Amino acid sequence: MAWAAAGTVWAQDAPRTYPQDPDAVAAVKQNLKNVKLPPGFKVELYAMVPGARAIAVDPTTGTAYVGTRKNAVWVLHDDGNGKVSQVTEFAPASGFKDPNGVCFSPDGTLFVVELNRILSFTNPGSATPGEKVIVPQGQLIPVGDEAYNHGARVCRIGPDGKLYSTVGQHYNVLPPEKYEAYYKAGMGAIVRYNQDGSGREIYAHGIRNSVGMDFNPKDKTLWFTDNQTDTLGDDRPPGELDRATRAGEDFGYPFYGGGHDRTVEYKDKTPPEGVIFPQVNLPPHAADLGMSFYEGSSFPKKYVGGIFDAEHGSWVRKHPLGARIMFTRLKPDGTAAGTEVFAAGWLTSDGQYKGRPVDVEPMRDGSLLVSDDFASAVYRISYVGK
Repeated sequence: MAWAAAGTVWAQDAPRTYPQDPDAVAAVKQNLKNVKLPPGFKVELYAMVPGARAIAVDPTTGTAYVGTRKNAVWVLHDDGNGKVSQVTEFAPASGFKDPNGVCFSPDGTLFVVELNRILSFTNPGSATPGEKVIVPQGQLIPVGDEAYNHGARVCRIGPDGKLYSTVGQHYNVLPPEKYEAYYKAGMGAIVRYNQDGSGREIYAHGIRNSVGMDFNPKDKTLWFTDNQTDTLGDDRPPGELDRATRAGEDFGYPFYGGGHDRTVEYKDKTPPEGVIFPQVNLPPHAADLGMSFYEGSSFPKKYVGGIFDAEHGSWVRKHPLGARIMFTRLKPDGTAAGTEVFAAGWLTSDGQYKGRPVDVEPMRDGSLLVSDDFASAVYRISYVGK
């Protein structure tokens, strides 16, 4: 019970309340003083949340739910003025295993995508939410391929009403002898289901490890980040921000390690026909993860219809890079116009991480939530004007 306050004894399967430790709160607030934003924006601590990863906001209540790579999903109880009064554990009896992915359907059903299982919860804000295992273990990926590395899934409900999930594969570069089996199994892909878990389809192939995706509300295309191959050098390959316009597209991995850079293992092999290359070549090894389209009304017009994404930060570069929030503008035709840094300062000038952003998710009031699994925190970015 590592997250219990001193002297606390948890009842078995009782929801835990995560204490907002004053010293931890003070340290995070001090770190936030170093975060730089465009004029008129401010960033504040929203809540301390252990191992905070993917964020989902209930469309019916505005309550935020936060996944982790441990065994808990957390609920952030907002008192109505942008302040969290309590952080409690969600559905502790569910036995979560790596419940990184959380997302909502428009009717308020919560989906939790784990390492190798998908659950749904109707009425998640009630004392007894309706829980169903809609994709049992072994039906998301083969049981023999369960691994922590690249095992964090994310999910979204598409404009077609289907549940989409990313499925990373656990190799740096997939061994050629495993390519055919992984292609057929949908490892290194995006898959989709009906909301009851039936009708599994592989929507997109050739994806190394995506931990962020969202649909453009204007043209219904699916955009996603993809973390690319390590060991090709500090400055290659680029990370990717990709756009899928239809089912069946292939985004090139493992023939391409990122962008147009070929992998050593597949340099003499012929890539699939019609490979889709990135809309944006992102900074190499910056680990861009969660992303969301911004459709709120409180940010300046420049940001409406664009993409925010969270850079977790590099681990293999000689000089660390990342720990930022990026913003990508779109052209009228729906393709990318350019990417810029929106928020930075969690990485110090001497290469020390003070925070590592994971996900970004707009709230109903137009502010932007940012999760950070290094600092175990969720931040709120708002626009206060000039």
